[in-house]
Amino acid sequence: MKKITFYCSIFILFSIAVTSCSVNKNFNYFKTLYRDTTINSFTLKNEESKIQKKDILGINISSLNAEMDATFNTSSKVTTGLSGTNPNSNLNPGFLVNENGEINIHHLGYIKVEGLTLIGLKQKLERDLLPYFKEPIVSIQYLNKKITLMGEFNTPHVLTLNDDNITLTDAIVNCGELKDNANTKDILIIRDSGYHKIVKHVNLEDHSIFSSQWFYLKPNDIVYVKKDLKLIDKQERRQQLQTTVSLLASVLSVGIVIINLLIKN
Repeated sequence: MKKITFYCSIFILFSIAVTSCSVNKNFNYFKTLYRDTTINSFTLKNEESKIQKKDILGINISSLNAEMDATFNTSSKVTTGLSGTNPNSNLNPGFLVNENGEINIHHLGYIKVEGLTLIGLKQKLERDLLPYFKEPIVSIQYLNKKITLMGEFNTPHVLTLNDDNITLTDAIVNCGELKDNANTKDILIIRDSGYHKIVKHVNLEDHSIFSSQWFYLKPNDIVYVKKDLKLIDKQERRQQLQTTVSLLASVLSVGIVIINLLIKN
């Protein structure tokens, strides 16, 4: 009987050890970077996207004539998305690219901007506005560009872009990192090429992402992080095992107590 009690006690201690085991997090970024190294052909920032119809551009001018600057910068149209203007809108002032690919800008009237990059338009405006402003410096940004981040982010949301591009890692950090059950080996990036959607699967655990053209996201990309179903299944099976072992340990504990009471009596 003492041997039975001894073995049961060993089983109970083992059960406690098993049930107290914690589940490790499922991922680490860039697992393939296992030593100090240099990554060749690090991808440069993607070629700038081109201005399209219905884009909203924030344009600001700074020159040696402060009064002229103030007149221009405070009289931009206030847009309400794509449908028109509304002076009571809370959105940032900007210039809407119309169906003809043009914006109506002070002093210059309607000018064609569709197909230009932001840098290209900046250079054009600085050149064309030179007769009206003294040494003008033009800054331009998108006001309606966004990236949609959905799935297993801690705080999924729509990220507004002022710049032309953002890295995938920066976008993830902006969402408070990924959940523990995120599948970092198969992240979907959905990109609008104008006439069709391009879907790319990227592996965030492989450092080759740094040299991928998909490392820099583009305006209006959708990033979808799926659940790691294999990990979830493994966690559920482990939890079931822990529950079963705990139940058996409890039954054995009660059995030992009952046996000891019977022996004493």
